[in-house]
Amino acid sequence: MGEFTSEAAEALTVAEGICGPFELEEISNRRGSAVWKASGPQGAVSIKLGTGDAAEVTAREAAVLDQLPGYTVTAGRFADGVWYVTPWLAGPSTWDTFRPVRKGEDRKAQALAAAVGLCRAVADLHEAGWVHGDLQPQHGIHTEQGVRLLDFAWSRQIDTTPWTTFDGTMIHLTAPELAARIINGPQPVETTQPADVYALAGTLWTCATGKWPLDYETAGLGKETPLEEIRKTIAHQAIPISTAMPWPGLQARLRYVLLAAPDDRPTAAELVKLIQVVDG
Repeated sequence: MGEFTSEAAEALTVAEGICGPFELEEISNRRGSAVWKASGPQGAVSIKLGTGDAAEVTAREAAVLDQLPGYTVTAGRFADGVWYVTPWLAGPSTWDTFRPVRKGEDRKAQALAAAVGLCRAVADLHEAGWVHGDLQPQHGIHTEQGVRLLDFAWSRQIDTTPWTTFDGTMIHLTAPELAARIINGPQPVETTQPADVYALAGTLWTCATGKWPLDYETAGLGKETPLEEIRKTIAHQAIPISTAMPWPGLQARLRYVLLAAPDDRPTAAELVKLIQVVDG
């Protein structure tokens, strides 16, 4: 675990103003992006630090949070980067909520409720004119007030493109048309709501099964396959969807979304209705 940089002491001052005297815990630290949790008698906050290439990504995410209803953020700069402080979202991720299902326990009703909640959160974001751009199993938090989304670094409002280059986020959940655009250009690539829905379906598939929806083994792709080759194969739709169906009722609907052309994919709101009728 690392030490909190003294250069971002202003972030600690903001955290103390919200939490009172606090304890600091490092949650993650990779590729120039570190997340800390500050917990005190008056509450808890998340402190995110971005340095190097991650600095402007962190600044961009703070700007998104500042525009979204229901989120509050305080941000600033230090010598080597950018920090922001936002209230800690308490609750399990979608991945955690589905754990009993992956273990074979009879908790499908709770998992379906979580899936519906995640889809509604994405639908609300889309209805407000946004694209998330990086939906993953850990990026939905199921709080007492409902599902809240995390990690808005690649989010954008429709008709805006706040980056100059986009090379994709979670490769296993990248829609084929988005992979093709990343490869063939032109840049900057614009993320889309249909690509979000693809990632949403893939996220729920992964949460339910513990495995990515794409059958890499059948396509002859191993763990050592370069990222560029995987992206090219996804772009050509040359990787089949897994045939393992431990939850056929849910997976059949998710498979339909994953195989649909972008213009034929259900919206996030329509996916809510598809999942609501699944037998738990």
